[in-house]
Amino acid sequence: MQKLTQQDLFTLEAYARERAAFRARVLAHKQARIVHVGAHVTLVFEDRLTIQYQIQEMLRVERIFEAAGIAEELDAYNPLIPDGANLKATMLIEYPDENERARKLVELHGIEHRIALLIADLAPVVAIADEDLDRSTDTKTAAVHFLRFELNPAHVDAFAASEVVVAIDHPAYAARHTLNAMTRAALAADFN
Repeated sequence: MQKLTQQDLFTLEAYARERAAFRARVLAHKQARIVHVGAHVTLVFEDRLTIQYQIQEMLRVERIFEAAGIAEELDAYNPLIPDGANLKATMLIEYPDENERARKLVELHGIEHRIALLIADLAPVVAIADEDLDRSTDTKTAAVHFLRFELNPAHVDAFAASEVVVAIDHPAYAARHTLNAMTRAALAADFN
């Protein structure tokens, strides 16, 4: 998938005009890319459009309009766009109660290394977590992680037509979610 450049982005003025329609388009697009694995973990599989939205929102909120600042945002977010043989996801650990969340982040230490895609009867594709920086400490995990699932050609070939399960195998959190056909099709497009 092609990385974003400054020419792909709206100016702040144009984004102010287009934001409502663009946001609605992105939210509709994201629906097939959001996967809830159990009650407290959500994966949002990113692509070029979802990352463009993130960058546009950062530029808007931070009022960034100079080329150097835009380049910094592109450098930070472009690595989250799939490269053709992988899937990339933002993982959210969600507990509404702040005290419970603090306890669970300690219990779930290392969970970001215990997530895999199970595709047909092929070897599991274990997530590679937080390549940009370590978000966990020695005693607790973070509430947000960035994951990369690197697939081999056999995984890619089987993905769209086979059962695909997102599995978390952590002593304090074990859950599985089978992707529906709509989600498999949306994610399979990331391989083109």
